[in-house]
Amino acid sequence: MNRLKATALNPSHAFSCFYVFAAMFAAALLLAAFSNIARAETIGCGDGLMGIDEAGTGTLMLRTSLPGRFLPAPRIATDVKVDISGNVARTRVTQRFTNPAEGWAEGIYVFPLPDTAAVDTLKMQIGDRFIEGDIKERKEARQIYETAKAEGKKVSLIEQQRPNVFTNSIANIGPHETVVVQIEYQEALRFDQGRFKLRVPLVVAPRYSPPATASLVSCESGGIGLNLSDRVPDREAFSAPVLRPETGKINPVTLAIHLEAGFPLGAIESSSHKIAVRRDGTENAAITLENGDVPADQDFALTYAPASGTMPSVSLLKERLGGADYLMALVVPPVGAAHAEQKPREAIFVLDNSGSMGGESIREAKAALLLALERLKTSDRFNVIRFDDTLTVLFPQAVGATAENIAYAKGFIASLEANGGTEMLPALRAALTDTTPQDTTHVRQVVFLTDGEVGNEEELFAAISSSLGRSRLFTVGIGSAPNAFFMSGAARAGRGTYTNIGDVNEVSARMAELFAKLEHPVMTDLAAVWPTGLDSEAWPNPLPDLYDGEPVVLTAKIPHAAGTLTLSGNLEAAPWTQSLDLADARPATGIARLWARNKIASLEDLRVRGGNADVIDKAVLEVALNAHLVSRVTSLVAVDVTATRPQGEMLTTQKLPLNLPAGWDFGKVFGEEVPLERRAGVTLPPALVGKMALGNAPSPVMVPEGTDLMLPQGGTASTLMLILGIISLIGAALLLRNRKEARA
Repeated sequence: MNRLKATALNPSHAFSCFYVFAAMFAAALLLAAFSNIARAETIGCGDGLMGIDEAGTGTLMLRTSLPGRFLPAPRIATDVKVDISGNVARTRVTQRFTNPAEGWAEGIYVFPLPDTAAVDTLKMQIGDRFIEGDIKERKEARQIYETAKAEGKKVSLIEQQRPNVFTNSIANIGPHETVVVQIEYQEALRFDQGRFKLRVPLVVAPRYSPPATASLVSCESGGIGLNLSDRVPDREAFSAPVLRPETGKINPVTLAIHLEAGFPLGAIESSSHKIAVRRDGTENAAITLENGDVPADQDFALTYAPASGTMPSVSLLKERLGGADYLMALVVPPVGAAHAEQKPREAIFVLDNSGSMGGESIREAKAALLLALERLKTSDRFNVIRFDDTLTVLFPQAVGATAENIAYAKGFIASLEANGGTEMLPALRAALTDTTPQDTTHVRQVVFLTDGEVGNEEELFAAISSSLGRSRLFTVGIGSAPNAFFMSGAARAGRGTYTNIGDVNEVSARMAELFAKLEHPVMTDLAAVWPTGLDSEAWPNPLPDLYDGEPVVLTAKIPHAAGTLTLSGNLEAAPWTQSLDLADARPATGIARLWARNKIASLEDLRVRGGNADVIDKAVLEVALNAHLVSRVTSLVAVDVTATRPQGEMLTTQKLPLNLPAGWDFGKVFGEEVPLERRAGVTLPPALVGKMALGNAPSPVMVPEGTDLMLPQGGTASTLMLILGIISLIGAALLLRNRKEARA
């Protein structure tokens, strides 16, 4: 007791304790505030209310910059038109933005596109006039947009946040006015297991981004500083308000496809939507949505197959542009009548059971994993890893695929529920940790089942590339709107392939396709030999390994299409070659942009693997500007020459809300439900009260359209935390300085 008393009365010790406490208190406040901000942005929600207008239809009310003030959200309707020629698709997306409020609005819409899309066209329609967009370096395009917005001119800006996530910002939409924006892009369709596959993403799902971190660091002056670090600094750019499912669906979409296959068509199917198919002869068809329009809450998936025995083994397209020929070759390797005897496998199954996998997704993933376990042979080894914001590795290391071990794993899988955040990096590292790297008796394969809804994709790609070793990574995209950028990028970095499972009825068929790839030899050592003396630039470079049922797809730029291109590789441990006469290439359009898009993707892969960022950025900028493409460093901007918003009129900025993806469980993603009156600090009549989830999720409240709803502010006081944290840190620093001066 005496020692404690003496210590307590020692001024030096007391000051030291107070200084450390103040610094720790400041760090805690800043970290809490910073983490809260990260959580809100990660979830991608903004406070919102649902009203009912005089016609009885819903009106979403979103918070404005004025505390407690809500206004009707801008509305959007989308038309998608796809023209397919062979395996090349040209898509036009028309977005109609309507401002239902009395004031002037700026709408920001976060929308998805295929991760392989070459976005090259922006048009803004005002009345009968169309304004063409220009491609600019990203910073310059943003400056043009901000200047036009301030001048009251209508302006549209398309920015890439991820290769499959874009934002369309529309400024100065007048009261009750509609502005139409058209975006066009080109893509090469994926061919797999004898079918061409078209996927039109329709909703950006909420994504988990690892929270920002704060840590105390020692300063050279002897004090303590605070280091703030955010692994996803652009999290706000791809976040958006998310509507509660019980309020109904918004953002209607119509879709029409004109298909000219170039070969006799077999089955035309959609696993995601009901479609109407009208065939025109044997090679052409028109496809529409059976019900006219649908809410934008899940990706549209279409497959079409050649009639039996009619699929050509080679497709060679050519476009002449700017004094060069651009080629795209699709070559389908033969499938051997008998496969060579396979080595046993060491299969590592990774299951994402985070909150975004709640509902239908977790059921699909568990069913797929159970099928995979049943497929194992007694000579195989396996392990199971599950993750959310925690991690479980079922066995200390891979174990034999005995009946007992498989039964134990099945029981473990059956007990899993979806909850928590998507901390993917520890799970990837655990899966790629190879305790027997020199083992040549087993083929090591990692099967990763997830929706991929994360914001730190590049960090994950880098981890895969650096830790892959002898492993091969196969991704299985789960749910109605998986993050295809992560799925394809992770598989590419992991030298594997990816599979999509859109609903529980697809599990058996899609997993059977994956098993065929896992169990059959890859086609390796692919190489392209161009005619002697021909200067060529081909992408991807190097060519990837291929799996059963996959074709070689190559885009190239050459001075002129003449001579013979020879593709070679090892197919099932036997030499394989295919020669193509370049003069036989069919004329086509858009191949140059597909080549440019592939070159940009290859450059971005190089950057993730540690290439010189400045050199790569310059190269990406040059390619994107020449090809008129949106990229990480370029944007499209369209500006009206006439100012329409009167000077002095306020402009309200709102992010347009998105639907929750079909099959998702709102509560699993956004947490506990809290009555609105508790969040807002007021009591409302029971008939007017909806529910609002933690994390600032939109919620329904019955209010007449056109009224401004004023509510006291609720929620977490992150701003106050920041202020208190900064004040406490400054105070601790001043105390330290005074202490040093007193010693002097």
